Amino acid sequence: FKQKTAYEIKECDWSSDVCSSDLGAAWNEAIANPVEPVLVDNAPCQEFVETGDDLKKPGHGVARLPVPVSTPGFDAAPYLTATLCITKDPETGARNTGMYRAALKATDRIAVRMVARPGGAGGWVHWLKYRERNERMPIAIALGAAPPIVFASPQKLAQDLDEFAVAGALAGAPVELVRCKTVPLEIPARAEIVIEGWIEPDLLEPEAPFGESNGYVALEAFNMPVQVTAVTHRRKPVFNAIISQVTPSESSVIKKVAYEPLYLRHLTKTLGVKGVLRVVMHEPLTNLRPVIFVQFRYGVPKTEVWRALQGCSAFVAGQGKMVVAVSDDVDPSSVDAVLWSIAYRSNPLEDTLMMPFRRGVQGAQYGANQTDSSLLIDATRKALMPPLALPAREFMRSEEHTSELQSHSFIS
Repeated sequence: FKQKTAYEIKECDWSSDVCSSDLGAAWNEAIANPVEPVLVDNAPCQEFVETGDDLKKPGHGVARLPVPVSTPGFDAAPYLTATLCITKDPETGARNTGMYRAALKATDRIAVRMVARPGGAGGWVHWLKYRERNERMPIAIALGAAPPIVFASPQKLAQDLDEFAVAGALAGAPVELVRCKTVPLEIPARAEIVIEGWIEPDLLEPEAPFGESNGYVALEAFNMPVQVTAVTHRRKPVFNAIISQVTPSESSVIKKVAYEPLYLRHLTKTLGVKGVLRVVMHEPLTNLRPVIFVQFRYGVPKTEVWRALQGCSAFVAGQGKMVVAVSDDVDPSSVDAVLWSIAYRSNPLEDTLMMPFRRGVQGAQYGANQTDSSLLIDATRKALMPPLALPAREFMRSEEHTSELQSHSFIS
């Protein structure tokens, strides 16, 4: 994942285990050694500029954008989904970039969901500070950028860590930014489309329903309206969108690239847990967050296994509801293999732990309970055991059946 510039992305076999390992290492290296962005005077994203009364004309403003309806029959409006929502801390000046959905309300108004509750997104934390100061908050929403910039946007990074700086480290070159036309923010100079505007400190309005990646249709709630002050774009822009809905989906796969190495780094570097080899966050249907598998080197002390299980469960609120530990001869990316390990290598009385009083996972707000709990399972190999009754991969290979056999293999 090395580039000459932030916009020339080296081709990569995304299905390769080696590539996945390299990507994880690249993310950890980028977080540890960010590259600050640079400011430029002119940018392709501002070749066309529309402001003022022109935004109110029929078919102008955000109405000019070909925004799809992601979940027909449920969604209240067309939604921007592959967004880079840029805000700035009014006290420190630290930027935050988040991937928040945005509903089209009028040619010059949209509604952004920044999770208006405790534990909400970085943009929401900024909005709280503006609200205390009784000042409106500037926001810019960029659509379409180089892959490192897009992939950095939805990640759970430290509050004061600039996602553009992490993206620059991933790309091997500083990200070029340009000043907005109507608000005091900086945006990716080579973005396709940018929407600029202001969010009032004391105003929320109804937003949703919208089909979400946790499998539920998000019900109507109050979120932030944005008064649009400018729409800029390239002369021939490419509109970018992702389909959210129930996973597997692009919205969760984008997070998976960085979430897994982030958890691995937390366990091995921050907590110093020994013997952790991989962290796999289950994505189809469960949307990464609730179910996590951790792979260990055989022979690791039981205390280390439990430190990792509890560390995964407590790392991020609303994530790690069910965490399972397996040994190095079991592929943590194969649910069948993990279930086999639970069935044959765990004693529910001795190898499970339920922990109460955790926050519910995404979508839990539609249930009756206000709090949730965690289930931790040690399904590692506890002692020397007979080998698995599965021939080595080279004996099972054939051009016709290789991919099918690999998908059912225990071997990691």
